[in-house]
Amino acid sequence: MIDRTRLLDELLEIGIALTSERDLAVLLERILSQARRFTRAEAGTLFLRDGDHLRFAVVQNDFLEARLGTREMQRRLQAEPMPLREPSLAGHVAQTGEIINVSDAYAIVGQRTVAFNKAVDETTDYATRSVFVVPLQDPNGNIVGVLELLNALGEDGAIVPFDPEYDKVIRALASQAAVAIRTARLEDLSFKDALTDLFNRRYFELRLDEEAKRAVRFGHPLALVYVDLDGFKQLNEDKGRPAGDEVLKEVARLLVKHSRSFTIVARREGDDFAVILANTPKAGALSYAERIRSVVEAHAFAQGPVTASLGVAAFPADAATAVDLMARAEQALDEAKARGRNRVAQL
Repeated sequence: MIDRTRLLDELLEIGIALTSERDLAVLLERILSQARRFTRAEAGTLFLRDGDHLRFAVVQNDFLEARLGTREMQRRLQAEPMPLREPSLAGHVAQTGEIINVSDAYAIVGQRTVAFNKAVDETTDYATRSVFVVPLQDPNGNIVGVLELLNALGEDGAIVPFDPEYDKVIRALASQAAVAIRTARLEDLSFKDALTDLFNRRYFELRLDEEAKRAVRFGHPLALVYVDLDGFKQLNEDKGRPAGDEVLKEVARLLVKHSRSFTIVARREGDDFAVILANTPKAGALSYAERIRSVVEAHAFAQGPVTASLGVAAFPADAATAVDLMARAEQALDEAKARGRNRVAQL
């Protein structure tokens, strides 16, 4: 039996947590994790609606993560945006606002109004059985996304149907999530760089201060990586500002693609970028920075070869405050430039 009093208490706490979370990526991960915890779902996907497409915003799958590892699992599951016109359970829910709760996804293959897309299962050797799909609908009736939960697990670990009694609980969570997503998206606009769609300097400094305080309180490691493109001023002069802008946008895409979903990537100004690595020691930050350096160097930019210099600083090894951490990362970046560019430096 479901303990309704406990669930209501938890929903209230989750609602408060969701409305206070400013980082949209962290918010989405939290929504999916909480929904899976409530329903004992082995896997799930949170889609955001962008016009007539659904975008795979967050994907979690315990079975595939154990078999493939986190990075490979996400690579396989985070597909291109899905047109609503293509038959799928998530697409149907996004368009109708209905809840779908089926015990066997394969039993509905071929239906005209509701269809299960087998493509993901076929490419990953995953077996989807029970499915629970809920719209993320705000009080105005706008469907901002879809929450899809897969394979409820019983006490013995076997796949079971999702309990219908969870319908109201998850719909309540989904309504809270829709409001929080809408709020975060609006706030996102004031914290985003218009050219690259990365976080801007204002958000970067606010978030670094928060993470530094959290690191002090809980004793967690924290690292900061500064990235600067080599010879960018000359590229602008030789090929023009539009070409330079395209390089900045492409570098931004590479930084996001090769960073974890909860990593904060920001554009400070010009061709200067910053990456906040929470819960990451200095050794991990250096490995990350070297990977980014090599990715940028190897990438085939339409404007010609591009390289980057990177400076790494960490808390508490190099600094005790956010201000000190920024200063140390800047010094490390200057060191990378002084030593010939296209390299990673630390102090």
